[in-house]
Amino acid sequence: MGTLDKETQGRINQWQTDEYDKNTVSKVKALVDNKEETELLDSFYKELEFGTGGLRGIMGVGSNRMNKYTIGKATQGLANYLIKQFPDQEIKVAVSYDSRNNSQEFGQLVADVFSANGFQVYLFKELRPTPMLSFAVRHFNCQGGVMLTASHNPKEYNGYKAYWNDGGQLVAPHDKNVITEVNAISSVKEIKFEGVKKNIHLVGEDFDQLYIDANKKLSIHPEAVKEQSDLKIVYSPIHGTGITIVPKMLEAWGFKNVQVVEDQAKPDGNFPTVVYPNPEEEEAMSKAMAMGQEIDADVVMATDPDADRVGVAIKLPSGEFQLINGNQIGSLLTYYVLSSKKDLGQLKANQYIVKTIVTSNLFSDIAKAFDVKSYETLTGFKFIGEVMTKLEGKETYLVGGEESYGFLVGDLVRDKDAVNSCAFISEMAAYFKSQGKSLYDVLLKLYLDYGYYKEKLISLTKKGKAGADEIKQMMADLRADLPKTLGDIEVVEVRDYETSEATDMATGKKSKIDLPKSDVLQFITKDGDVISARPSGTEPKIKFYCSVRENLEFTSEFGQISNRLDDKVRLMMADIVKD
Repeated sequence: MGTLDKETQGRINQWQTDEYDKNTVSKVKALVDNKEETELLDSFYKELEFGTGGLRGIMGVGSNRMNKYTIGKATQGLANYLIKQFPDQEIKVAVSYDSRNNSQEFGQLVADVFSANGFQVYLFKELRPTPMLSFAVRHFNCQGGVMLTASHNPKEYNGYKAYWNDGGQLVAPHDKNVITEVNAISSVKEIKFEGVKKNIHLVGEDFDQLYIDANKKLSIHPEAVKEQSDLKIVYSPIHGTGITIVPKMLEAWGFKNVQVVEDQAKPDGNFPTVVYPNPEEEEAMSKAMAMGQEIDADVVMATDPDADRVGVAIKLPSGEFQLINGNQIGSLLTYYVLSSKKDLGQLKANQYIVKTIVTSNLFSDIAKAFDVKSYETLTGFKFIGEVMTKLEGKETYLVGGEESYGFLVGDLVRDKDAVNSCAFISEMAAYFKSQGKSLYDVLLKLYLDYGYYKEKLISLTKKGKAGADEIKQMMADLRADLPKTLGDIEVVEVRDYETSEATDMATGKKSKIDLPKSDVLQFITKDGDVISARPSGTEPKIKFYCSVRENLEFTSEFGQISNRLDDKVRLMMADIVKD
């Protein structure tokens, strides 16, 4: 045990004291006795921290794992902060959970700790999607909320998303302040684990109808849904929460021909039919796509376990189905909302859309064409929610999203909402079908009008402490030696969101970036291509977001240009990630 640093060893020793339950102590002791140094280091080398998605980690014993004590400590810290922020008020919080292993137990644990602190807790009786938690925070006028989920991470993970009184995830200064409160808890004896039953109010199925009715009022073309009520829709919840509400939402909107992928309909934290429960992955979408092919569907959709992200496959002229990426889904939704509202005379000067810095500029190109303002935020939908809250009552949010398959139409919640997105994607497909167009036709039209944007996400996984150190070094190396060309194309600007500075590579002149600091580097070429390097806030990965563009004059050139842009990405990335 000689290779563990003093702080790590201190945490290991602490977790073997009688402050912890016997089961936890025996598990830690077994790791020590069996000299599982790698596991001990990864489990205890740090405290779990809030990233872009809150608290997230592998389930197990240890300060860097998701368990009773780390969740209890986070909840007590959040409770302490809420008490300071809302003195002399009755504090209300909402709590929900997804289909992951232990999520329901963790949800009850969170509710118990909050109730023991004297809070009124609105605990969902059964698993429900993340966006419904955001809706509940707003509906019940809560000061905060917690969603137990690790989104689309592998089955070993669970997570904890903390929400503020606007229904959005914690942003500055609250995120860092809550961490300070959590870190101030020096002993698990300070955590109030004993729940107070009378303070916990169960949220039942009647709440579903409130959420469905509120969303249905946002419908833009109900007449198109009526005309295309037999639109063939294939839907998979990928063993997650979507099954509890998406079919009900689609039925309420008027869609009568929704086929659910039965193999993936039952909530199951082991996600038995997929490697990763992530609708960004072709493998996770394969069953839904096969069913789409079989019944000749109009649109195929799947949601992740907490139903805040949606993947979509559309039908090509050949009859084959093809997955489209998050940039394409969001661009279609942006175009549908803005063009429809323009046709109906509903576009006004104070309306806007929002996208993140790593999301396709096609979003903002479309907004500009319709004279609609476009805002840009850091990566993570919580920042989009923050813009919505800041502008509430002054400007009107229409639609927004990010390349990672998270979208929201209308301002009912302050988080990405795959349930809302499924309804709008289906309505969009119905509307264009009534005009004799497929979603593929509309996507091609966008490329003809605005240029063919091609995006690719390249992720490198680096696990554990060694991986975290390697990712840190990769970013340091990039900053130390900024590339002047990428794939023989001149880099004209570098944006470093850590220093909040953009550098003109020709003149060396620096300008300020008016966004919070974040560990992101962006390289912009003279062709307008953008490559962004960003360590993930929720996974052991460094991500490279590539966006390249070329004008498309004829649809017959689509395949040729697509191949050319693939080659361009490959050559550019070779200058960033060197073997």
